[in-house]
Amino acid sequence: MMLPEIVSLKEWLSALEQQVEREKAHTRARDELNAQRRRLPMVEIDKTYSFVGPSGTVKLADLFEGRRQLVVYHFMFAPEWQAGCDGCSWVVDAMTHPAHLNARDTSIVLISRAPLDKLQKYQQRMQWQHPNWYSSFGSDFNRDMGVTRSNPDDPTRTTEHHGVSVFLRDGDDIYRTYFNGARGVEYLGSLWTYLDLTPYGRQEHWENSPAGWPQSEPYTWNRRHDEYGS
Repeated sequence: MMLPEIVSLKEWLSALEQQVEREKAHTRARDELNAQRRRLPMVEIDKTYSFVGPSGTVKLADLFEGRRQLVVYHFMFAPEWQAGCDGCSWVVDAMTHPAHLNARDTSIVLISRAPLDKLQKYQQRMQWQHPNWYSSFGSDFNRDMGVTRSNPDDPTRTTEHHGVSVFLRDGDDIYRTYFNGARGVEYLGSLWTYLDLTPYGRQEHWENSPAGWPQSEPYTWNRRHDEYGS
C-alpha cells in the first residue's frame, strides 16, 4: 500500500494549514447553501394522511407533536420485506438524540410502508430507542412524496427509495419545504445538519436568515439531552 509522503513537522504544519483553509471555505459555502435553503418556496399539503404508530392511528399534523417543524426520514421497508434497508439502518444508527432537535421546535420521525409489527420487530432487533417510527401502509403518502415509485419495467410493481422530507406547520396548515434522496442523505447524522435542513435553521444570530425568524446566541440554548425539561 502506498502511504502519503513523510515530511518534516514544519512541512506538515504548512500543508495542514492550507487544507484547513480549504475546509473553512467549504464550510462557508455550505453556510450559503443553507441560507438559500431557508428561502426555498413551499408547497401546501392539502391531502389527509393516516399513519400507524406506537400510540395508534395518527395524522400528519400529530407527528409534529405540537412543534412547528418536522423532519421525516423515509426509511426503505416495503410491506413484503422481512428486514429494513441496510443503508437506511446505517443512517438511523447515526441519528442524534431528538431532544436537541425538540429544543429548536423540531420533531423527527421515521416513516415506512411496512406494517407496524414488522417495523417494531426490526426496531427491537436494532435496539433503537428513537426516533418514533410510523407505518404508512395503505396510505398514498410514500407515493405522493416520491419515495415509492412504479417500476418502469413492470408497472404492476413498485420500487422503494429513501430520502428526507422537511415540513413546516403554520396553525392547521402544513407545508413541505425540502426533500433530498440518494447521496443527499449522507449529510444527515448530527443535530446541526438536521437543523440546517429546516426553514428556521439553527436559529442562531450568525446565520443569514430572513428578518423576524427566531434566533438566539450560539452555544447558549443547547443542553444535555436529559436537561431540557419540558
